[in-house]
Order: sequence, then C-alpha cells, then structure tokens
Amino acid sequence: MDRQAVNRAREAFLTGRTRPLEFRLQQLQGLQKMLKDRQAEIVTALKQDLNRSQYDTPLLELNGLEAEVELAISKLAQWAAPRPVEKNLLTIKDEVYIQPEPLGMVLIIGAWNYPWALTLAPLIGAIAAGNAAVVKPSELSECSSLLLRGLLPRYVDQELYPVVTGGVSETQDLLKQRFDHIFYTGNPTVGKLVMEAAARHLTPVTLELGGKSPCYIDKNCDLRVACRRITWGKFVNCGQTCIAPDYILCESSIQGRVVEAIRQTLLEFYGADPKCSPDYGRIINQRHFNRVMNLMEGYTAVVGGQTDSSQRYIAPTVLKDVPPHARLMQEEIFGPLLPIVTVSDMDDAIRFVNEREKPLALYIFCSDKKAVKKMLDETTSGGVTVNDVMMHYTMSSLPFGGVGQSGMGRYHGKHSFDQLSHHRACLVRSLGMESMNLARYPPQDRQRARRAKMALKSPMIDFSKKTFVWAVSVSVIAFGLFIALLVILLMAAGLNCTCWYWRGFYTYW
Repeated sequence: MDRQAVNRAREAFLTGRTRPLEFRLQQLQGLQKMLKDRQAEIVTALKQDLNRSQYDTPLLELNGLEAEVELAISKLAQWAAPRPVEKNLLTIKDEVYIQPEPLGMVLIIGAWNYPWALTLAPLIGAIAAGNAAVVKPSELSECSSLLLRGLLPRYVDQELYPVVTGGVSETQDLLKQRFDHIFYTGNPTVGKLVMEAAARHLTPVTLELGGKSPCYIDKNCDLRVACRRITWGKFVNCGQTCIAPDYILCESSIQGRVVEAIRQTLLEFYGADPKCSPDYGRIINQRHFNRVMNLMEGYTAVVGGQTDSSQRYIAPTVLKDVPPHARLMQEEIFGPLLPIVTVSDMDDAIRFVNEREKPLALYIFCSDKKAVKKMLDETTSGGVTVNDVMMHYTMSSLPFGGVGQSGMGRYHGKHSFDQLSHHRACLVRSLGMESMNLARYPPQDRQRARRAKMALKSPMIDFSKKTFVWAVSVSVIAFGLFIALLVILLMAAGLNCTCWYWRGFYTYW
C-alpha cells in the first residue's frame, strides 16, 4: 500500500497540477480550514497521547501552524516569483534570474512530541513550493497519527498528499523508495539511518535532530526571571521538547539560589503536587518512561523526583552538582529532569559547550552585552536565545535548524519554501550583438584574451526594481540639490532669479 501511495503521488505530480499558484493556495487554504475546524479533535487526541492541556495545544502547536499557513498564503506569489540577480558587462542586456521550482516528491517523517506542528509545518513548505508529499506521522503519538490520517484527505488533495501510518517497518519501506527530498524530525540515531537510505538515491535531506541544549546563567542576571523562563521551557510538555534547556551551567555560588527559584516557580506553575495539575503532561510511553528513570539512577533530586509508572508520571525534577561525565550528560534527556553542572566562570562554560557536540539551541542568561557577545562569538549552535528559552522557534523570519550532530537544513516561513524548492539558474539571451562574444571564440590571441578577462572581471551590476527605484530617486534628489545650490550661488552673485521661478529654468537658460 505504501508503494502504491508513493506511485500515485508521483504520477499526480507529473501531471503538473501542483505548479499553478492557484492550486497551491487552494491546498494551503484547505490546511488552514482543517486547523480551524478540527481544533477540538486535535486537542482531544493530544490529551490522550501526552496528557496535553487543552490550552497548551493551541499555544504550543496550533497557533504557530496557523501563522505559518497564513504567511505562506499571503507571501506565496512573492516567494515563487523569479528573483533577478546582478549582471556583468557580458550579460547586461540579458535576463538573468533565479526561478524557484518544485523538487518533486517529498517524504515528511514527523515526530511524536509535537505531532501536528512537526509534521504539518514541513508540509506547508512542501505545498507552497509546489511539491507532492507523503506524510508519515509518528506511530508513538497514536491518536494524533490516526486522526491526521482521517482528516488530511478531507482538506487537501489525497493523491498528492497521502498519509502513511504504521511503525518502523512502514518507515523502512518508505525509505527504500526514491524521493526528491526527505524531511525527518527525530533523534540522531534514526537520522543516520535516514541519511544512509537517502544516499542510495542521492536524495537531499533535512534532519532536525535535537541534542543537549545548554543553558548558561550568569551570576549577575535577574535569577528570579531567568529561572521562571527556564522552568517553563524545561517542563512544558513534560520536558519532551527538542529545544528544551537540557542542562544548566552556572557558578557554584548561585546554584542554591537557582534551585530555590525553580522550586518556587514550580509551585506557582503546577501547585504542590504536579501530578494533579491539568497543565502537566506525561511521558509518551512506557519505554521512554523507563529510559528517563534509568538516567536518574544514582542521583538524589533536590526538587521533585516523584514517579508513578502506572501513569507514566515523572515529577519536574532538579539535580544539582551533576558531574560532566554522568550518563545524564551523555544523551539528550527528553524528559522532566534538569541537571545543574557548576562551572568557574563564563570561559569555563564556553569550554564546556565547545567540548561537546554542537547543540540545536543555546540559551544565555546575562545582562552584560559584552559578555553575551563573547559567548555568541566563541560558541556555535543551531539557534540561540538570550535571556529566554525556545522563543527563537516562534519567529518565522528566523531559520530553524541544527548544525553538526543536531541536524542539517532549515525551515519556517520562507525558509521552508526555499528548503523544499530547487533554485534554478536562468540566463535568457538573444541571438543578436554577436560581436560581444568574439573575445571568447578561437582563434585566440593576446588582445582577445585581455578583452575576455576584462568582461568577466567587470563589476556586477544590480538591475533589480528596488535598486532601480533607489538609483532614480537618488538621481532626482541630487539634481534638485544641484539646482538649489546653483540658484543660491547666483543669488549670492546679485542676479535677479525671480524670473527663474515664474518662467522655469529651461526657458531662462
């Protein structure tokens, strides 16, 4: 069945019906309508999958998706238009531009922790770019997966955008087939398998892989505000967020204050017993519950630590004085455990970050702009937020993606469109003015070689509409200033210039 769905989607794409912008807009509007009409069903599915609050689902997934699809609808014509580029003397009379065009067949493998946002956001980009797309939601978020399979064909073209459900074997079968792009969100282990499968067909990939995102707290910042924001980012969705702060780096002198500030914030957010809070989630399944429990072995929680296997519940937990070599620090936690590692100063924190794999996100809490710049200059990460956590993800104008082990490629807003488009280089010439080409033809001599070199090394000229308008505006202003200066000089010379005003400059001249 999977192979048939892929073949039908490819055949539908080859008919060319995804190319007109009107069709793409129609499909995006269908997605927009689904998100609006089916919000209650999506909320219910996520409550069953992750014990997600009815208010958290719009906040964490649906609002962002609605903004993404609205942006794509409003900007599609602009994104898809030919993009003029600079010319040199050899091409000054030619059309030279970049034309975004569809890649073809895209495979989207979604994630279970945010099963709607991390599946439909790439789909928005794929549709906007004019591709067909096979959607494979994660089987771990079972209720959301089944609901998406039932809903999507009602709102978008079911041939071009089929939903394939199932587990590991279904995903492996899909990866054996040829696609023009694969978009995977998940962990590095599976990411390597995806990339290996893609290599057989020379298929480009976008890999959003996560990792251990550090959170540095400077001793001179407002600890109460910093810990409030960190607590939200770490424990929302029960810690199952790829860009959640994975661990805290701070000096030992403020560790106790950090722990106490987090304790007070947790009491404010979830009450004395987070297990009873409607705003606190659960671990996705028993396997992941056991994995997180194993990470906590050997450590005594200074905050939280309570668990209930029957509900897959792990309380928001803080662990202090965690050694860098601990197992807890070797793999992404992806759960509600927050270790604190002490460092001597910012330089030590920078060394700590740089000795490890490049993270998907880096968080810096610091009021000193010079110190912030130092940390930005001397580290690298997929993205960074200063004095907050995760908020860079909400900006569609910023590319979201990893670097190194945390992934490759980027998306959100126009970045999704560009990631899932082929940027075709186009040069359209006439058959006239052949004399301009003589310098490149044989028989060659020193003079022809010199002319060819001069033409190729000529300055690149921007003939885009914006630049043209700017150049004309500057010219008009410059001419006006010249005339004004000339009038002032003539008046200073004692000439009667009133006739210039009434009869016009050119008549007088």
